[in-house]
Amino acid sequence: MAVTPTSINRTLSPTSGFIFRLRKDYPQFSFRAGKQDHWSAKTNTITYNRKEPLQQLKYGVLHELAHALLGHTAYQSDFELLKLESEAWELAAKLGRKYRINISGEHIQNCLDTYRDWLHARSMCPVCGMNTTQRDASTYHCFNCHSEWTVTTARFVRPYRRGIV
Repeated sequence: MAVTPTSINRTLSPTSGFIFRLRKDYPQFSFRAGKQDHWSAKTNTITYNRKEPLQQLKYGVLHELAHALLGHTAYQSDFELLKLESEAWELAAKLGRKYRINISGEHIQNCLDTYRDWLHARSMCPVCGMNTTQRDASTYHCFNCHSEWTVTTARFVRPYRRGIV
């Protein structure tokens, strides 16, 4: 019996079959298992968490693939990051249709809400509680009480703020 992509897919786990198809469809990118979903423009690698439930794994891989296809490499502000995430989810939903994966609008909005909540917490003035705008990649300035504070550039940590004297 000849070995074909279809016969290979029948012998692979659902996760392996999905990743196998993506590798075939997008040979310009590497796909590898890791601890969290991530797109690295530096190495052209999409990392996914093999321990995730299959549906979540597929959503995450398609989302990171969308970042790759859109050429997302960096961002200069928290608001720009939210914009890039929104663009990636929009494309991930379109890519999902190609693979018969329905990424619901509710799932997308729930994911974007985590970034909105993160942005809201970072932008809240530690002195007066007003939400403000970002001055640069790690500094916010309050127009109400004129306080300034720095935030970490990490996306997946609590929004610690340190006042600038």
